[in-house]
Amino acid sequence: MIAPVHLPAVLLAGRRWWLLPLSPALWLLAQAGLLIAGGRPSFEPAAAQNILIGLPVAVLGVFLGGRIVAGELDERTLEVAYTVPGGTRRVWIGKLAAACLMLLLALGLMAILTFAFFTPFPVVQTLYGAFQGVIFYLAASMGMSTLFRSQATGALAAGGILALNGWITASGASQLRVSPLWNPLAVEGADAEQLLAMGLQNRIGIALAIAAIVALTFARAERRETMLSG
Repeated sequence: MIAPVHLPAVLLAGRRWWLLPLSPALWLLAQAGLLIAGGRPSFEPAAAQNILIGLPVAVLGVFLGGRIVAGELDERTLEVAYTVPGGTRRVWIGKLAAACLMLLLALGLMAILTFAFFTPFPVVQTLYGAFQGVIFYLAASMGMSTLFRSQATGALAAGGILALNGWITASGASQLRVSPLWNPLAVEGADAEQLLAMGLQNRIGIALAIAAIVALTFARAERRETMLSG
């Protein structure tokens, strides 16, 4: 699985790309320090999806998303990408796959550390919820960076959306079913049927939104004159 995306990963994050999936663990180290110092109470299972796992990996996703297309602009290699046999979409898909691999590695590491040292949680449900949010913000950053033709501007815009999401939901205290970070464990006052309906609406809706963002981003990235103008 790693071999086909090794070169795109190097292009995306450098020769030591494998260090990036380790970086979100610094967040858990900080949380452990606060727990030891008595600066915060212990975590409940509902905190695993976003507070402990999803949010720090989503920040990494924002960084990587900005580099998929706009990174070529910043490094002045975009014109070379248009000469690749098979079309530029092959380049973008390879780098997107490499970014997803790095994010999956980060999620796996964060899940293991969270389960072992912070709180147990329903593994499949929690990890899918975290993965959904992370991939959404990866796609959003890629799309914004391509739209503005700037890695930094796109990452800031996607990071702003992530921060706005956190503010609207009061850091997860208020769950909105349209949120990429919707967490069924944090929903209060809903029975099993309501949770199932909300879950289906959220998971399907966000998956379609991610697919739409990726398709629109690739369509814009393939407009050579537009991307290279200015």
